[in-house]
Amino acid sequence: MVVRINGGSYYWTAEACHLAGISKNTFLRWVRQGSFPDVKHRDRRGWRLFAEEDLERLKAEANQITPGA
Repeated sequence: MVVRINGGSYYWTAEACHLAGISKNTFLRWVRQGSFPDVKHRDRRGWRLFAEEDLERLKAEANQITPGA
């Protein structure tokens, strides 16, 4: 469900991860490891808010194909 705040459309972490096809734990690991830059927006509770461009970056990261060893 899209959350509308101050005219912008945002997704919560769990929903953004679901739409990208990854688990929330995978996303948090990527942020912790520095392989995915954290989102810029948070609500007053400190919860991440994914703008459309953040969601597209997450989808692109999740759908990368790496050559096998």
